[in-house]
Amino acid sequence: MDAIIVLVLILSCLLLLSLWRQSSARGNLPPGPTPLPIIGNFHLIDMKDIRQCLTNFSKIYGPVYTLYFGSQPAVILHGYEVMKEALIDHGEEFSGRGKFPLFEKCSKGQGIGFSRGDVWRATRHFTVSTLKNMGMGKRTIENKVQEEAQWLVKQLKKTNGLPCDPQFIMGCAPCNVICSFILQNRFDYEDKDFLSLVGNVNECVKIMSSPGSQVFNAFPILLDYCPGNHKIFFKKYACINSYLLEKIKEHEESLDVTNPRDFIDYFLIQRNQENGNHQMNYTFEHLASLVTDLFFAGTETVSSTMRFALLLLMKYPHITAKVQEEIEHVIGRHRSPCMQDRIHMPYTNAVVHEVQRFIDLASNGVIHEVTCDTKFRNYFIPQGTMVITSLSSVLHDSKEFPNPEVFDPGHFLDANGNFKKSDYFIPFSAGKRMCVGESLARMELFLFLTTILQNFKLKPLVDPKDVDITPICSAFSKIPPTFQMCFIPVQ
Repeated sequence: MDAIIVLVLILSCLLLLSLWRQSSARGNLPPGPTPLPIIGNFHLIDMKDIRQCLTNFSKIYGPVYTLYFGSQPAVILHGYEVMKEALIDHGEEFSGRGKFPLFEKCSKGQGIGFSRGDVWRATRHFTVSTLKNMGMGKRTIENKVQEEAQWLVKQLKKTNGLPCDPQFIMGCAPCNVICSFILQNRFDYEDKDFLSLVGNVNECVKIMSSPGSQVFNAFPILLDYCPGNHKIFFKKYACINSYLLEKIKEHEESLDVTNPRDFIDYFLIQRNQENGNHQMNYTFEHLASLVTDLFFAGTETVSSTMRFALLLLMKYPHITAKVQEEIEHVIGRHRSPCMQDRIHMPYTNAVVHEVQRFIDLASNGVIHEVTCDTKFRNYFIPQGTMVITSLSSVLHDSKEFPNPEVFDPGHFLDANGNFKKSDYFIPFSAGKRMCVGESLARMELFLFLTTILQNFKLKPLVDPKDVDITPICSAFSKIPPTFQMCFIPVQ
């Protein structure tokens, strides 16, 4: 009986503490639904369709409102105007990275994705400047992507036009591009180490995207005591990290400071320089986390977008036919597509943009955090408060994109059929935390897709109207459904 009384007292104290924290934290935060003790607003959030859930709340509370994930408040930004005001006009205040315990337990706050403060600034500066030195956005990187596109074609031809699941092949191509400038060389698609790397990255992203992972992020104490897929995540992440640490040590042993071969060499050279940036974390562990972030950001996102694109192109064959007609007219059959072609291919460019807009891969981006006490639209947001940016609300804005739930390349074409840019196109987010690999991802999507459509006809195994494009996960990043198709070589 005494034990029961003690337990009741402990639970009562926890309940009162939760109520006190929530009431004191609310202060002058933006409005939102009243949170329950301990669980906050979890009972009101559909983890399988957060996008629609956030839209529904915005209709009640406006473009800036507060939700509680457990006892932690999160300010939600919904719509283009408020997103621009926060991420660009108040970029420094909103440049923090929100907590993602599932990932941080492995990375320990290192790398570029979830580091903070001066370490993040120094790491981002190093990453951006190094990628530029290596030819990011220039012909040097373009050549690597073109080369990989041809390897992709060779691999697809091995299917002999028979039904196949394109997930593996579409994951290999972008991963090899990352390998080529981080690890110096691309890998054969049958290399065991490469297969393990691709598989581990895919599995980690899939687990991060599951609704269950969001519960663990809201209640991180459960990570140590509850079973679940997060245990697999830790194991897979450790495998990736161990493999990269081994490669880093190999690089150190063969380093030539006068002739950097890849991204790792640039890091090691700057690490050895006395005048290196002292705000930078120069440990091997930080480098391994940084490179892991680049693989996560640059592999699965492009792979998923490519697979969604294949599904959409099979579902709408009239759109595919127009793209292939433009490819035939501008490029022909015997020359590899290049980025210069994009200027003369407005319809194809519009299709690539519309794929990214329509699928809305990372509906809410990665969680932000305010770096200091911030006054925003007459609300007070305390330092360290999480901020969730609803990228969906911008990419599916009906004023900018009429009938936003319809896949229509016309969203990016003017009345004369010319390509039309849009400030609302922010699949890579915006501001100081936007994706550092945006230009590379855009290059890969254009070159990979045009090269595939130059060489193959896409054949679904069902009637085009029955092609299913419903994602299987939509919490962190959308994952396309598993499917099979045929790549029929163009004669």
